[in-house]
Amino acid sequence: MKSIEVTRTHLQMRSPDEHNPVKIVGDDSEALLLSADRAHVTQVFDCPASFYRYLYCEVGHEYHWVYRRNWTDEQIQTHLSQPSISLWVLYYTGAPSGYFELEQYEDGSVEIAYFGLLKEYTGRGLGKYLLTIAIEQAWKKATHRIWVHTCTLDHPAALSNYLKRGFKPFEQETYIETIYT
Repeated sequence: MKSIEVTRTHLQMRSPDEHNPVKIVGDDSEALLLSADRAHVTQVFDCPASFYRYLYCEVGHEYHWVYRRNWTDEQIQTHLSQPSISLWVLYYTGAPSGYFELEQYEDGSVEIAYFGLLKEYTGRGLGKYLLTIAIEQAWKKATHRIWVHTCTLDHPAALSNYLKRGFKPFEQETYIETIYT
């Protein structure tokens, strides 16, 4: 266990026109990697608590996600049953590879509350593909703003991915976090 300084950056997008989606066209290796027969994202309904816990723990393990790690099955089911929450899973060649969770707010904004890939799938361009889908789905629900936050504990490419897709920082904070090594 040690304490480290962490910087959290809050980012937002105010219009769908600000979105810079990843393009999946052409014959290059990236297009082949992201072809529809290899990568697809599906919304999950009636998600088993064990599957949600698997996604949260496997994606978040490297980045010190601990808040929901010890949620009971009932807490997970209560959370996921809220109409404001939607869960989406990325499958790559048939295997679950990452996910995102959207939370819709009464003011018409949507937060990409959780977002990430399993460790084995990082570095393949799947993060920008998944983020493109997350933004598209968020804008189907949002009226004026989607937002997300990332921190220096997240994957080193996280912030640049958000910026490249069109998010703009609007707040930054620094705090001390206790992490378990």
